[in-house]
Amino acid sequence: MVKFGKTLRKLREEKNLSIAKFARSVGMSPTYLAPIERDVFPPPAESKVVRLARALNQDPDEFLALAGRIGSDLRRIIYRQPRHAAKVLRAIDGLPREAIDELVEAARRKSRRGRRLRQA
Repeated sequence: MVKFGKTLRKLREEKNLSIAKFARSVGMSPTYLAPIERDVFPPPAESKVVRLARALNQDPDEFLALAGRIGSDLRRIIYRQPRHAAKVLRAIDGLPREAIDELVEAARRKSRRGRRLRQA
C-alpha cells in the first residue's frame, strides 16, 4: 500500500523544495509537516490535503484517496442520494477510463440541458 507521507515527501523533493519552504507555501509549519512525511502522523484534514495536492500539481481527489478520505462534496452527494450514488459507482467499477469520461460528459450535457429547461 502506498503511504501518504512517503508520496508527499517524494513529490516535494521532485520539485526541489525544502520542507521549510514548502510548508510555508502551504501555510503549515515544517515541524507539523515533517512527521506526516515520515508517516509518523496520519494525513491532515481534508482542506490541508487539498492545499498540499494543489501546491504539488496533483489531483485533489486522488490525493484525498491516498490520505484515506473522500471530499466533503462527494460525501454530501452520497448522503443526498445514497442508492443512486451507489448504483452509479458500482456500474462504473471496472470500466476503462475512456468509458467513464464518456459517461461523465453525457451526464454534464444532460445536467446543462435540464438547467436550461428549468430556466425557460
